Order: sequence, then structure tokens, then C-alpha cells
Amino acid sequence: MNLRYPPSKLPLVGTTIFTVMSALAEQHQAINLSQGFPDFEVDPELRNRVTHHLESGHNQYAPMPGLPALRHEIARNMQLWYGHAFDPVAEVTVTSGATEAIFSTIAALIHPGDEVIVIEPAYDCYLPAISLAGGKAVIIERTFPYYNVDWEAVGRCITPATKAILLNSPNNPSGAIWAPEDLDALHSLVKGTDLLLISDEVYEHMVFDGKSHLSIARYPELLPRTVIISSFGKTFHATGWKIGYLLAPPQLTHEIRKVHQYVTFSTSTPFQWALADHLASNPASIAGLSAFYQEKRDRFLELMAGSRFVPITSAGSYFQLMRYDAISNLPDREFATWLTQTAGVAAIPVSSFYENGVDNRVVRFCFAKSEATLTEAARRLKQV
Repeated sequence: MNLRYPPSKLPLVGTTIFTVMSALAEQHQAINLSQGFPDFEVDPELRNRVTHHLESGHNQYAPMPGLPALRHEIARNMQLWYGHAFDPVAEVTVTSGATEAIFSTIAALIHPGDEVIVIEPAYDCYLPAISLAGGKAVIIERTFPYYNVDWEAVGRCITPATKAILLNSPNNPSGAIWAPEDLDALHSLVKGTDLLLISDEVYEHMVFDGKSHLSIARYPELLPRTVIISSFGKTFHATGWKIGYLLAPPQLTHEIRKVHQYVTFSTSTPFQWALADHLASNPASIAGLSAFYQEKRDRFLELMAGSRFVPITSAGSYFQLMRYDAISNLPDREFATWLTQTAGVAAIPVSSFYENGVDNRVVRFCFAKSEATLTEAARRLKQV
């Protein structure tokens, strides 16, 4: 019997470039600096807390919005870091990773025909989520090579159909961060409108060179229209745990939880208990994260000195962009494949972060790796 299957809702979407490059790295036994995950262990104290709660019987469903203890710690720490007191009951929700938080937020708040301004290069889950909600992504490109945002261009894209602007700082993949003038310009654009802001801040604790992360939580005038999204997986080197969270005004939270409860309902209970314990007893583990990753960035750049790659220095996140103009004229996807097969190091082509595949001959390396991994990867790359 020949069945006629329904048409694809995402006809232009294939397997993510992260999966493709990681599989290619494994196939060629290459060092994987492509997908963004650390190759070093989680803090033993945090791991021990997970074991403790597993053995204590905390293995059934957590409350749908998240464990009260963890939501309390998130709210307490947000006030400590950024000076705003979020209500842990009505404004904090624990999700199964930041990607679920992004998807649930867009699904809840974006209606068919709504326009969402997306600033590229951008994480690849944004556009499919907007499309599935029936929305339309309106793309603005950061200026190359420093990845600044032209806020006047953003303003020209605002129409009566515009519902939200999607923000990301520190930016994946570029590592660019907001400066005070960026937030001032953003405030000027949205003041007096009903525009919503969706702020992806998963790399918030990885900001370098003496700068501070300018979370939207620092800006009371923007908070009533903003959903802030972050990730414990990035912060605690535990990407496989898939635990994120979002903060939003009660009315927005109410709508987002309606979707969240049917996407994942709740998030892994023993991991939530362990994170609540760890946040309460180890505040320094987060305070030192920027210095920890700046040391890794600086070490990677030092190791790459003398190579034919040209860095675009990362201001935040755990990614470093490199131009390869002096090495090859290949498009970046072909170059990344060639690099994996020939040099034995996998990277992500930055064109993958653009809807139209903008190609500036740049690849992204993840430096959240051990000293041995970075040293060997740099040795191979310097031979290119």
C-alpha cells in the first residue's frame, strides 16, 4: 500500500551541523573542537550530590515548574549577580535544557503571522522554532568581522507585525557581547511599544577581559517585556544533564508553562536537587568561571600563534572564531570537512549560523577542552 505522508513542516531543515561534524570527527578519529561541550569532568562535589539524591530516593517527577529549592536558588543568585529580585514561584521555571526553554517560549508567545527579529549569526534552533509556531523570522546580520549590531537597521525592520526580538549575549558563535550602548539603543527601540524580548544568556558566566555580562536583568525598564534563558549545562560543564531555566514576568511565565508542561512536563529530579545544593554551598564555583575560561581562551590563542589562522578574539562564551583566508578559498563547509579529514581537527563552519549561508571564510573552535586536547589540536592546526 502506498501511503501519502503529510508534507514536512521543516522542509529546509536537515541534521544539525553539530551532529554532522561530531560524526565526521569520530569517523576520522579527529579532535572534536566543533560541538560545544567540555572534555573534562564535572566538579566531584556536584557529582556526589547527584549520587546522594539518587540514593535518597529523589527519583520521581519534580514539580512541573521546577523544584522549589532550585527555583529559590536561581532567584537568590540572580539578585546576587544582577540586582533584581525575581519571584521564584511566579517568575522562575526550570526546563529540560535551554533549547527547550527557547522552544517553549516561542511556541507560547509567537502566533501565526507574527514577525520575530533574529540577529545573525545565531544558534540554529531559533529559526525552526519560529517556523513551527507559524511566525516569520526577520533577519539582521551583525557586521563582519567584529560582529557588532546595527541598531538602526534593527529599527528599520520593526513593523506592525513584529512581536519580538531574539537576543543572544555572549553570542554563539561569535563570542561578541553587549556593550552599554547596545542596551541603550535596544531600550530606545522598544520604548513605548509592546515588543517582547527573548534573551538567550546561556554563556552569561563566561565574559572576558574585565568586562561584565550585561544581562537584561540589570535593566528594570526592559524586564516587563523580557524572557531570560540560561543553562546549568554550560555553567557546570554538564551539557548532558540538559537542565536550563527561564525567568519572565508572571503573565509570560504563565503562558510559557502551558507549553512546557506538554513538552517535557518536568526535568530530572536528582539533578535539580544536586544543583540546588551546589548553588547554595559553592557560590565561588560560578564566580571564577570567567577567569577559568579566559585562561583557556588565552592558552588556545597562545598555542595557535604562528599558525596561518587569524583569530577574531572572543569576548565571551567558550568559542573562538578563526579566519582561514590565508589557507584556502574553499567555502567554509568544505573547508571544515577538509580540515577534519586532513588535519584531524573538527570545527564548525560559521555559515551554518546564517539562514542564507553567509560565508566569510570563518570557522568556530570550542576551547572548553583540557590542556592536552588544546595542545594537540593546535599542533595539528599549525601544520595546515
